[in-house]
Amino acid sequence: MKNAIVVVVLSTLFVLSACNKNEKKSSNSAQNEVLIPEKLIVDSINIEDSVKIAKFLTAKFDSKLLVFPTIKDAALLDSIYFKIKDNKDYSKQGLQNFLQKDKTEYFASIKNDSKEWISDLTFSEEWYDSTGMELISNKNNFLHIQYSWGSYSGGAHDNYGFSERVFDLKNKKKVQLSDITSMPKKQIENLLMKNINRANGGATDKNGKVNNSEMLLVDVIPATGNFYFDDKNLYFHYSPYEIAAFAAGDITIPISWNDFAGTLNPEFKERMKIN
Repeated sequence: MKNAIVVVVLSTLFVLSACNKNEKKSSNSAQNEVLIPEKLIVDSINIEDSVKIAKFLTAKFDSKLLVFPTIKDAALLDSIYFKIKDNKDYSKQGLQNFLQKDKTEYFASIKNDSKEWISDLTFSEEWYDSTGMELISNKNNFLHIQYSWGSYSGGAHDNYGFSERVFDLKNKKKVQLSDITSMPKKQIENLLMKNINRANGGATDKNGKVNNSEMLLVDVIPATGNFYFDDKNLYFHYSPYEIAAFAAGDITIPISWNDFAGTLNPEFKERMKIN
């Protein structure tokens, strides 16, 4: 009888010990799940359509949006989809509904706006409206998205432009210049002017060298929020007509991190591993 009691007690202790171990293991697992950052998932939707408005006029709509199902912060999502008005549903279906509505409104506006003069067209034209989002990089918890747009509604040429935005996924916000450097904007603008011919662009001299300075429309190149960066440079991107003639195209001006020596935010410098 005593032996039986001993066996029961030992069995009970063994079960309790196993339960405690399992609870600790489960607790540690739950803790690890919280500590491990959620992997960024990126999806996209794209709508392309065209409508024959009249004998000589066709309208085309093309739009692409990125979808981030693992990003839940409302303020961060508002910043990512800053061009989308009156829509707070950033799910794939919600964004799909927005694009369908945008497409319908675009075609309706072309039909309404062209009523008075459409009969004057004597040759075929294709008008279009195009917008896009492209994921350029996701490094060191900095998410770089390029937004683009293009349109044509008659005239000598179409129009297009770009917007660069970098998002700090760690702090859940759009990166501002003040998050990167304490250098005054006036000094940055001086560097932009100094580096104008280090930029890409369509203006070249007779020797084929970039000569964007000859096509500038401004006396001061503004240090705007339209920037991005990598481990070597900070880049400012300008759309046609923003600082130079249309023939120069869009212009991207790099500024080396060496030029920001002594002014870089220490946390930013460490995250980007800038020497």
